[in-house]
Amino acid sequence: MANTYTWTITSMSTLPSPPAPINEYVVLAQYLVTGTDGTNTASIAGSSQFTIDTTATPTPYAQLTQAQVLGWIQAEPNLVINTQACVDGQIASIVNPPVSPAVTPLPWNTQAA
Repeated sequence: MANTYTWTITSMSTLPSPPAPINEYVVLAQYLVTGTDGTNTASIAGSSQFTIDTTATPTPYAQLTQAQVLGWIQAEPNLVINTQACVDGQIASIVNPPVSPAVTPLPWNTQAA
């Protein structure tokens, strides 16, 4: 079964639009991506920075939707693939924990009993 993912905006930072602060431009959005294989769950947080486009009329902050802001974030090249791959790796490590090497005493330093 393929992993499923949920993208959630956790916070946004804004700057007022010039010349008067009628609207606010979102300049930073923080998000959380949670994935599950149906049994195990893992997540990773990230953030995306945006450049203010003074030639465009911004959507008033109060009218923004999570889907709209996620669209901006997910438009970044390879971001979705790379982020979901990190979550996949975390889930794979839960399912098959990596084996860690153990320090073993040197055979020539053991004392005879």
